[in-house]
Amino acid sequence: MQAACREARRAGRTIGLVPTMGALHAGHVSLVRAARRQSEFVTASIFVNPLQFGPTEDLDKYPRTFEEDCRKLEAEGADLLFAPTNAEMYPTDASTYVNVEGLSDRLDGASRPGHFRGVTTVVAKLFEIVRPDRAFFGQKDAAQVAVLRRMVRDLNMDLELIVCPIVREEDGLAMSSRNVYLSPAERKAALCLSRSLAAVREFYCGGEHDRERLLAAGRDVIAAEPLAKLDYYELVNWDTLEPLREARAGTLVAVAAWVGNTRLIDNCVL
Repeated sequence: MQAACREARRAGRTIGLVPTMGALHAGHVSLVRAARRQSEFVTASIFVNPLQFGPTEDLDKYPRTFEEDCRKLEAEGADLLFAPTNAEMYPTDASTYVNVEGLSDRLDGASRPGHFRGVTTVVAKLFEIVRPDRAFFGQKDAAQVAVLRRMVRDLNMDLELIVCPIVREEDGLAMSSRNVYLSPAERKAALCLSRSLAAVREFYCGGEHDRERLLAAGRDVIAAEPLAKLDYYELVNWDTLEPLREARAGTLVAVAAWVGNTRLIDNCVL
C-alpha cells in the first residue's frame, strides 16, 4: 500500500482516501464518488478495527461482506483497496496510541469509553500509510469527525478532511452497516431518530432557540417509541462537542438510541 501510494505521488496524482470497516452501503459509495470527483487516485480501506469496540460490543458479529464490497469499490472506480489483517495493523508488541483529550469523552465517547482512542489510533495509522491529500468521512459520524478534525489540526497532518452529507433511505433512516441487525418491527421503530431531528429542526426554524425546549421536542419523539431507548440527545458546538445553551446556525443536534439490541446514531446541523 505504501509503495503504490508513493508511486502515485511521484506521478503527481492527488490521493483520496475513504476509510471504512466494510459492509459497504450507499453512504460509503457516496464517499467513494466524492473522492473520485476530488482526487486523481482513489484509495479505500476495509478494516474492522478491534480497538474501537468495547468488550461487550458487536466486534464478532459486525457484518463482513468483503467480496461484495470489492465489487462495489471496483464499480465506482476505486484504484486501490487496503484490507490489512489485525496482526499487520497491530503487532503483538505495539504500545502506541493516539488520543484526543477531552473531545474523546463526549457524546459517543461518554457512552463507549475508549472508542475514540481506537478510532484516532487506526485513522492516524491509515493516514501515515497512505499519506492522502484528502480523506472522506460521512456526517452521520459527526462526533468522530470532530475528534478527527482536532487530531489532524493538533498533529499538523498535511491533508484535508472532507465531510460528506448523510445518505438516507427513502423513509429517512440514516444508512448504517448496523441496520441489518434490525427486525422489521425495529426497522420501523428506528425512524424515530430521524423524526426526532425533524421535530427539533421545525421548532428551531419556527424561532425556538432554547436548549431545553429543543431537546425536549426531540426526546419526546424517542420516548413515544416503545422499542427505542435513548442513549443521548444533545445540542453541541460541532468543533468542541460541548453543550450549547442556545441553538444557532451551525449547531449540531446529535442523537444515539438503542432500538432493540442495536445502537444507532443520527444528527443534523441547524
